[in-house]
Amino acid sequence: MEFGAANRIKKIPENFFAELDKQVATIGAENESVIDLSKGNPDIATPQHIALSLKEAVDKRENQRYTPFKGKISFRKSIQKFYQQQYGASVDVDKEIAVFHGAVVGINAVPQVLLNPGDYVITTDPCYPEYDTAIELAGGKIYKLPLLQANNYLPDYAQVPKEILARTKIILLNYPNNPTGATASASFFDRSLSFAHANKLLVVNDFAYASLGFYETPVSIMSRPGAKENALEIYTLSKTYSMAGWRIGFAVGNSSVVKSLNKYLAHGHSTVFGAVQDAAGTALESSQECVEEIRKKYQSRRDALIDGLKKINLEVADTRGTFFVWVRIPENYTSVSFAKLLLQGAHVAVAPGNGFGKYGEGYIRFSVVCGLEKIQEVLQRLRVLKVKEGF
Repeated sequence: MEFGAANRIKKIPENFFAELDKQVATIGAENESVIDLSKGNPDIATPQHIALSLKEAVDKRENQRYTPFKGKISFRKSIQKFYQQQYGASVDVDKEIAVFHGAVVGINAVPQVLLNPGDYVITTDPCYPEYDTAIELAGGKIYKLPLLQANNYLPDYAQVPKEILARTKIILLNYPNNPTGATASASFFDRSLSFAHANKLLVVNDFAYASLGFYETPVSIMSRPGAKENALEIYTLSKTYSMAGWRIGFAVGNSSVVKSLNKYLAHGHSTVFGAVQDAAGTALESSQECVEEIRKKYQSRRDALIDGLKKINLEVADTRGTFFVWVRIPENYTSVSFAKLLLQGAHVAVAPGNGFGKYGEGYIRFSVVCGLEKIQEVLQRLRVLKVKEGF
């Protein structure tokens, strides 16, 4: 017997990155030489001291039981110390922190706790595809502001129509930005907070790439004056500490939103494994030298890839953060057709830009989630393909 999906499930697309996996698997089944740079899945090992902390924490009796719904107090105190030390932001350990199973859970939870049917979220185009799905599942509507090279890939709030603004609850940002690699300045966040305060909105910054800035340290919105009134920041340890498979993240910010998040999470997601929280606390409170080592590795890969792409006359965006490289495709191709050419002709998998929104058309996204040797192999394959195809 086959049961039909609910309408809300029918409305949402298949996961963009799951679909990319299928395409890569199809080619990979025929040729094991595929180099997959289509997703932001870190290849660098979790620092040893964090992994050892997890191993020790697993044996603790307290971690073999359910943990507090709000997260262990020890982990919340680690978050509090981390935000104070790294960003100069004071966070109330009881009222301004929510703990969850990775950033995607937080991204999905925020619309669920704030939106009523028909309420709008202002976000960007291009953007991380899961934002659209999270808003759709919450019954919300989306208004997108274009991220253009001319504006340094920052949104212009003056473009929001008054009738949309009147029905808006949330501004959803992501800086450092996936997929463009752009970063946001303190003054941009100040403008965002001022706009939000004037219009009674919440600004959410998805701070997934918090440690990955190549010209300056990325700015936390919570470091800005007045942020607690109108902001929430979602933080994940996936990229900063190469803990993607651990599924651990948290949000800090406005206490009323955090209260609603904790209520929703207690019902919908229960608790996070205590040993993972302990190890995450170790990551936040220990020396951050490993974070800088990880950042330097990504920067060396990014630099090599950008240099090589420019040498074959591909136009590359000024990647200031993240581990992505945003590349304009040659004329006479679409994002999908050029990504397909690279996969089939060079066995290099990239993400087509249109998967991130209509303003992503004309681009592809590389993830530098392989070592320098493989980056050079990618570039060699592209040089050969360019000669063959003449792009």
